[in-house]
This record gives sequence, C-alpha cells and structure tokens, in this order.
Amino acid sequence: MKVVIVGCGRVGSVLAESFESAGHQVIVIDLQTRSFDRLPATFRGQAVRGNGTDEDVLRRAGAEGADLFLSLTEGDNRNVMAAQIALEELGVRNVIAKINDPVRAEAYSQLGLPTLCRTNMMADAILAFAGLPVTGAPPILAARGQHPGGDERHHLVTGELTGSPEA
Repeated sequence: MKVVIVGCGRVGSVLAESFESAGHQVIVIDLQTRSFDRLPATFRGQAVRGNGTDEDVLRRAGAEGADLFLSLTEGDNRNVMAAQIALEELGVRNVIAKINDPVRAEAYSQLGLPTLCRTNMMADAILAFAGLPVTGAPPILAARGQHPGGDERHHLVTGELTGSPEA
C-alpha cells in the first residue's frame, strides 16, 4: 500500500514509522526539513520537503493514486486543502484530514471529506479517565458510503454500521 502523510510532526512521524515497518511504501511531506529528524534512522520511506497544499509538490512526491492520504499538519485549513487536492485531483480514494474544530470536522465530512477530530478524541479520553460519561462523539467522521473497507454505509469510521447497504 502507498501511504502519503502530509505533516511530519509527532503523529505523522509515528504513523510513517508504523506504516513503513509494516512493509508499506511511505511518502512524508513537510515544509520544515528539521521535522524529518523525528523519523528513525532506519526509516526507508521517502521524506519530501515541500508544501503539502501544492498540487505540483504532491505530484512530484508521487502522491497521485496513493492508497491512503493523511493530512496531519497543525492547520485545519491546510489539512482540508491538501486532502481535497488528493481526493479531487490526484485520484486518492482514502483520505483523512485532521481537523481540530468538531463543527468544521462534521461539516467537511458531510461534504465528502473524511475528517479526524482530535478535540473529540481528547475530550472523551479525559472524561473516561475521570470516570465520567463520554460524549460518544466520533474521532473520525466520514459521510455515508465513505469507508476504505468497502461499500457499506458508514457514517462513523468505527466499524459500526449506521444503515444498511440498501439505505
């Protein structure tokens, strides 16, 4: 599987190492060369210095037709833009954009862009740790019919069906 990760921060670097260790082809793109210092010395994937919101940079890096595209920078707008380019221009079927704002994450998912909401994940983790009821807000939102595992009608990427395939 070819995996493209825009953003080599803490999460991006851990995922790059994990996917590469599992035998996948990994391309990591970041604006800052020093960000690649987070990757282990044994990393055999491709590290590309460039702007992940620039279609030409993504094409030159080899992102076209990737199996999975993860946009994990610190900026919601950058993540949305990079993921949209991957989805609409580069033919990547499975994308996830990290979005901090839960309202925006839901809105973008309904527009066809799967989103990962760090705010939802952290809030529920803290509530669970404190012994309080969790919100149940999904960490990853995807519109109905958007799921990398097949054609099932998923709203939340949690493995639970929210409707039948006929819905």
